[in-house]
Amino acid sequence: MKKFFDWLEKYLVPPMTKLAEQRHLKAIRDGIVSTIPLIIVGSFFLVIAIPPNDWLKELVKPYINQIMFPYRLSMGIMALYASFGIAYNLAKSYKLDPLSGGSLGMAAFLLTSIPISVEPQGWVLPLSNLGGAGMFVAILMAIFAVEVLRFCKERNLTIKMPKEVPTSVANSFAALIPAVFIIVPIWIIRDLFNFDIQANILKLFMPLVTAGNSLPGILIPILLISLLWSCGIHGDSVVGTVARPIWLAMLDANVAAQAAGQPIPNIAPEPFFQWFIWIGGSGATIGLVLLMLFSKSKYLKDIGRACLIPGVCNINEPVIFGAPIMLNPLLMIPFVVGPLICGCITYFAMALNLVARPVILAPWTLPAPIGAYLATGGDWRAIILVLVNIAITTIIYFPFLKAYEQKLIQEGLTNSN
Repeated sequence: MKKFFDWLEKYLVPPMTKLAEQRHLKAIRDGIVSTIPLIIVGSFFLVIAIPPNDWLKELVKPYINQIMFPYRLSMGIMALYASFGIAYNLAKSYKLDPLSGGSLGMAAFLLTSIPISVEPQGWVLPLSNLGGAGMFVAILMAIFAVEVLRFCKERNLTIKMPKEVPTSVANSFAALIPAVFIIVPIWIIRDLFNFDIQANILKLFMPLVTAGNSLPGILIPILLISLLWSCGIHGDSVVGTVARPIWLAMLDANVAAQAAGQPIPNIAPEPFFQWFIWIGGSGATIGLVLLMLFSKSKYLKDIGRACLIPGVCNINEPVIFGAPIMLNPLLMIPFVVGPLICGCITYFAMALNLVARPVILAPWTLPAPIGAYLATGGDWRAIILVLVNIAITTIIYFPFLKAYEQKLIQEGLTNSN
């Protein structure tokens, strides 16, 4: 096991640590995370508009369009919000004016869509490209806009105002020339050459979405996140930075299908991992915490008591660093294996339509059975699946915890009851 830890520290930890700190990936992560409150609140309006009960469906049917407005203008245009957030954070990391960066990033993203004339209303912008399907374009356009802004500043291709001019006004004029270099090329490509940027970039990234919806595409992120946490690195932050745009694109497709009354296409958007794999936090540690409550080791029992309420709310840093699981061979094995088994069980349960597929991004601090019920649009079978996964991971943790408990007692590091 020591050789394995040495291998992780030599070959896995350094590149993953660099990846987590990479400027553009950090901006993507922070920009997308900033949209999560809107996605969560907006998605609940979808539950209200399309409730799981037939009687309730008939009750709200006359008001569906009105109920769906908050969803369409929050989760339905999440990529638009993300384009601003990503560009804002990237510009801030370069010590550029973040508001100018965010505005230029959002403008670049909007220019990839062509307004449609609808009489007598006038020109309208289709929402289809502004949601999860447009997330990849939002990322690329935000990065493009900020890099142009940085390029112009470094080469003094900006309009400089006197020192007496207010900073906000000076920043606006400083972004004028970069705005030309951003808007004109996108206009030429999209409008004059009639090249559909949205459709072609989506085609380019679609294999990633398809791969992420497969069993290997599910197990690889689970494995990487678990291994990174085992080494003390926030695995969700590292892997999620790359995977979250793919997960959001899947969720957007599921939500669109749900709203249209069509079969749900994707198994593995982010709620799949949140509610059925990371039960109690990464490593599915709620089972471990429950076992620790009955441990013969006073130390482990105290840790279990301290970690119970956070664990129910899917916060498990206390148990990862307190037990500890990090760099602990006896607890690391079930920490990695348990989620992989849950991933397989949940994948096949949803692939066989035994449990509904996720359509809602529920608040991640909810207890898992409640979160799973909401995430699947009110499928009671999701609660059963969560309880089955908890039982399985508890059984997997049990022999390893007992071995660790005996080790602590024998070494005299803790008192037994």
